[in-house]
Amino acid sequence: MLQEELDKFKMWEKLHFDVLFVGYDWFNAPSWKEMEAKFNEVGVRVIYFPYTKGTSSTILNETLKKLRGEIEK
Repeated sequence: MLQEELDKFKMWEKLHFDVLFVGYDWFNAPSWKEMEAKFNEVGVRVIYFPYTKGTSSTILNETLKKLRGEIEK
């Protein structure tokens, strides 16, 4: 699934999720402090994933796409 919208709050308005996972590099970033406050108002918990040395999000994403049949194996 391609990311349809960069504005996570707009996606919440569409999907109404309860938890949002983002990379730890956004923790305490001014833009995310504002975003987290907006999510807090609607009851969404923001969880920051720590950086994991040796783990490639690109490889993880490609593997998930293969498992879902979105790309050829």
